[in-house]
Amino acid sequence: MKFAGKLCALPLAGAFLTQIAIAEPLTVQANTTVPVKLNGTVDSVVLGNQRVADVAVHNENLIFITGRSAGTTNVMAFNENGDQVYAADIIVTVDTSNLVTVNRSGEDYTYDCAPECVPTPSLGDERSFFSSVIGQENSLDRRAQGK
Repeated sequence: MKFAGKLCALPLAGAFLTQIAIAEPLTVQANTTVPVKLNGTVDSVVLGNQRVADVAVHNENLIFITGRSAGTTNVMAFNENGDQVYAADIIVTVDTSNLVTVNRSGEDYTYDCAPECVPTPSLGDERSFFSSVIGQENSLDRRAQGK
């Protein structure tokens, strides 16, 4: 085999050694969870931004991704040798069909009204309303985690 032929074959050989499953972007609604089945065994999972999404490892072939807030992040999974075996961008959307924004004296207050209206702070809402609701949500998260 000529030298030029060997150089062309080298990238192809590398592609067969490590098969990375690069998935299509995964769209998840905020506050919902989707299962992701993985080919091969996974030893570790890395998530780009934990404020946008969360990941829970069920077993070495199944993870669950939960949308936390609107935005984009990514997830990568590695086998025990450190080889990347899965990668996907995660797009978290918000279902706005039940959202109601009340404007009082020029300040916005957002509520999710399905089936009853509960405060759902959104960027641009009145500062103390936003801070108060976020503080309560953070407190509930800490309690749920046993902190």
